[in-house]
Amino acid sequence: MQPLDLETALIKISHCKKDIFCPYVPKYCPLCGQSVSYRRLEEAPVNIPSPFVNGHREKCSFLLKPTAGTFLSETGINIGEHGWEQCINIPLVQPDMYDLLQQWDTYLEQFSAAEVWLPYRYEEHVHNCYTYALTFINCVLSAQGKQQMNKSDFTEKFVIPRTRKASKYITVYKEVCKNGFYIVDRPEQESDNSTGSHLL
Repeated sequence: MQPLDLETALIKISHCKKDIFCPYVPKYCPLCGQSVSYRRLEEAPVNIPSPFVNGHREKCSFLLKPTAGTFLSETGINIGEHGWEQCINIPLVQPDMYDLLQQWDTYLEQFSAAEVWLPYRYEEHVHNCYTYALTFINCVLSAQGKQQMNKSDFTEKFVIPRTRKASKYITVYKEVCKNGFYIVDRPEQESDNSTGSHLL
């Protein structure tokens, strides 16, 4: 099967006591071949949106992407203004923080102009893009009178939950691309009124 459209969400249906992921709502169960009716609410297909966003469209966010390629394909090298089309997004500013939203670009430009962030100072392990972004975030937190975060705390609280979700999605996505569907056992503790609020 061909790679899926990155803008298209996966679909999860429940049948044969399994969760079945597909690129579309199937008429027949890929496992047993029977017609799938979707008559009860708990049988309704669930949309599983991609955890990836186009970083060019995001504002005031911490964006993660692979150094080379994308999360869903392994080719290509990303440089500067290109290659941010498939990122994990960690929003940093609440929508109701109008003053900060208005000043964000100014803060970022002033911060970026500092000599410490000139390209020749880049060091892969200790003075890199992650360090730059976290230092900027801490400057904004400090200006807001809030406690700064170290790399471990920021990673554990904000980055790891999003990357776990993305990892699960990638697994399902690749199997759906390869086989046309992906089947897993349904969790036994799942209640009948599950809304699909968790990814998988």
